[in-house]
Amino acid sequence: MKRLLWLDISKGLAILFVAYFHFCSTYFQHGVLPPADWSNFVASVLTILRLVWSKVSGLGFHAVGVFIILSGWTLMESTMRRVESGPLAWSGWYRARFLRLYPMYWVAHLVYLVSPFVARLEPVDSRIILSLLGLRFIDIQMNFMYLNAAWWYISMLIQFYLIFPLLFWAARRLGPRWFLIIGCAAGFFARYVLLVQWPQNGLWVLGGFAICRLPEFALGISLAMWHRQSSAGVEWFLLRGAGFVVGLILYPAALQLYHGLYEYIFVDFATGACCMLEIIGIAGMISLFQWPAKLFGLVGLYSYGLYLIHQPYVIWLGLRIREVPIWMFLLICIPTLAVLSAWGMVLEKATNALVNKITSLRKAA
Repeated sequence: MKRLLWLDISKGLAILFVAYFHFCSTYFQHGVLPPADWSNFVASVLTILRLVWSKVSGLGFHAVGVFIILSGWTLMESTMRRVESGPLAWSGWYRARFLRLYPMYWVAHLVYLVSPFVARLEPVDSRIILSLLGLRFIDIQMNFMYLNAAWWYISMLIQFYLIFPLLFWAARRLGPRWFLIIGCAAGFFARYVLLVQWPQNGLWVLGGFAICRLPEFALGISLAMWHRQSSAGVEWFLLRGAGFVVGLILYPAALQLYHGLYEYIFVDFATGACCMLEIIGIAGMISLFQWPAKLFGLVGLYSYGLYLIHQPYVIWLGLRIREVPIWMFLLICIPTLAVLSAWGMVLEKATNALVNKITSLRKAA
């Protein structure tokens, strides 16, 4: 079964949105928008555009929730394909996950240590051992955001990989609907305990305790199952505008969940789902055009490399262009994201090729 191009496009849009958010938030951290000017039509239009740009740019971190959903989707889909082709050895499955996750993650550490033009906001010390192991939730306050804050995602993925055989069994046993209901209930209960009943560091809810993000991951798993049952129906809803409109309508309500402690239990799932509907809807539009589809699909295919390396670069550059006007920032942003996408692609391709060569040599031996 060949890859779904629109799913790769969605991953490409999501990672570009995350990278753009980190770039923009660094550039605009201490800035303010020019005062509103309603004196004439042109000035009013510019004021509205600036306000819309500011609001939409501030939603970039919701794309991380999209990544969690799409991770659950792609992992479930690939595992179902393997089960359908023959008995699944979970030892081999874990080995494949290890080779997919860790080598590029270690390369990202090396790139961070030796590359120029990266923001080094913390000293390299003994914490790098836990970082290399991916166990950033140990002493979470000191390690979770160490060196490159985006790497917290890896420690969450490790936890999901460890429990995935149980999730896979439960999803096939219960069906997508009940699995999603139970997964959401477990995740929301964990968030309730850590936010209300026994308040802990917010990093645990962010992903330090992966069960807190199980609702998004479970949604991805259920979507994969629904797509296998009726690909035409799911793709019609997601890609032909219906899902985009639903996400647009529900997004303001999802944002209101930030305004209360109990409401915050549900906010990551709600905003991630709404952002997913918007991103996949845009991916559906892009997939109608050959060259943009290939370009964004390629970014999505190698989105893991870009995710791992982008943040220190955009912080370094963002700190140096804070004085430029917004229009110049946007002009700088486009080639910056293009160069980082190419760099991440080169690194991930080279890493995958090296890993494949080493494993093939071991098999031959």
